[in-house]
Amino acid sequence: MFKVEKHGSHADHLMRAAQFHLVQLSSMADMKANMLLTMSSVVMTLALPQLLKNTHLWPLFILVGFCLLTICLATYAVMPKLPPSNLPAPDPNNPAFNPLFFGDFTRMSQEQFESTMGEIMSSHERTYATQVRELYLLGSFLAKKKYRYLRLAYISFIAGLSATFLCFIVLALIG
Repeated sequence: MFKVEKHGSHADHLMRAAQFHLVQLSSMADMKANMLLTMSSVVMTLALPQLLKNTHLWPLFILVGFCLLTICLATYAVMPKLPPSNLPAPDPNNPAFNPLFFGDFTRMSQEQFESTMGEIMSSHERTYATQVRELYLLGSFLAKKKYRYLRLAYISFIAGLSATFLCFIVLALIG
């Protein structure tokens, strides 16, 4: 069980700083995904007309294919992840329940939410435990979802550019 020995501004500052850093990381991931989406879209826009000219088809197919993959991965990285709306109201005692995450608390009635938050805020221990759980779940989401797919998008973009370049070189050597 989570226990705080001494309450005070130092603990509050730590929680605010940690949450601020996670929000910054999420914002940075969104900006990086936007950058990848823009770069891939521009490269595709320039490559597609070249396909119509019937020159260098294979390298351009490779480039367009990897750009599409990059666009899909970057879009998935920033796509909001919400639980299905037809799920029953969450159990506030479930360790996976996060009363500070809108995807969880919006499935509750306002009365249930206020009651749950009242119980949490009536105890320093539960308040801090809820904030710590929020930080953990936010960090886990960033690492397992957002940054994982963002990394795959970067790898896809770099691999596509590299494979296209190698294909152009092979075609130049044999042709």
